[in-house]
Amino acid sequence: MIYKRFAANLRAQNWFAIGIELLIVVVGVFIGTWVANWNQERAAQAETRRMIAQLDPSLRFLQGYFDGIRAYYGVTRKYAETAQAGWDGRPGVSESAFVIAAYQASQIAGIGTNGSAWANVLGADRLREIEDTELRTDLSTLMSSDYAQIDTPAVDTPYRRNVRRLIPMGVQERIRERCGDRPPQTIDEFVTLPARCDLVIDAEVAAQTAAKLRSRPEVLEDLQWHMAAQAALLGNLGPFEAATTRVRERLDRLER
Repeated sequence: MIYKRFAANLRAQNWFAIGIELLIVVVGVFIGTWVANWNQERAAQAETRRMIAQLDPSLRFLQGYFDGIRAYYGVTRKYAETAQAGWDGRPGVSESAFVIAAYQASQIAGIGTNGSAWANVLGADRLREIEDTELRTDLSTLMSSDYAQIDTPAVDTPYRRNVRRLIPMGVQERIRERCGDRPPQTIDEFVTLPARCDLVIDAEVAAQTAAKLRSRPEVLEDLQWHMAAQAALLGNLGPFEAATTRVRERLDRLER
C-alpha cells in the first residue's frame, strides 16, 4: 500500500507527501533493525547466563579441591615429620613406621584441570558479553591462570622419585593397598590420604630398608625441598580460591 501511495505522489510531484512516505520507510527499517538487534542481544545474554550456570559443577569441584588439598598435604606433612625423626633415629619411631612415613610423605595429589577447560565451556567471545565487570574479571582469572602452580607438577620433586627408588616395590604396594589414596565420594569432596597407617612391615625388611634410606642423607634434603614445595602450592591457592568464591556468590545472586 505504501508503495502505491509513493508512486501516486511521485507522479503528482507531491514532494511533501513523498518525504513523509520516505521518512516512514526509514523509521520503519530503523525500528525493525533495532528490535531484531535487541532480540538477538537478549538471546545472546540468556545463552551466556545459561553457559555460566553450567560452570557451577566446576566451581563446586574447585572449592572442594581447596579444602581437600589442604587436608591432604596436612597429612603428608605429618608423615614427613615422622620420616625426619626416623632419619635422625629418634626414639619412638620404629623402623616400620619410618619406612611407611618416608613413603607416605611422597604422596601427591592435584587438581587435574586447567584454564582451557573453562574456555571450552564459556569461550572468550562469550566472556566479553558478561556485563558484570567483577564477574568477568574473576572468570577471566580462572580461565587464564596457570594451574600448574597448584597441581601435581608443583610438588613432583626429586624426593618422590628418589625415595621410591630405595623402598622395595613389594613394600610400596602393601602401603598403597592399605593406606593409599581414598577416592572422593561426591563432587564436593577430594581424594583423601589416611592420617594413620596401621600396616606393620616385616622387621628384617623394615630394618634393611631403613638402613638404605639413612645411607642416603641427600634424600632427607630432598624431603625438606618437597615440604617447601607443598607449602608453596598451598600458598598459591589464594587467588584461585578468592576468584572461585566470588564467582559462586555472584551466580547465587543471579539465580535469586
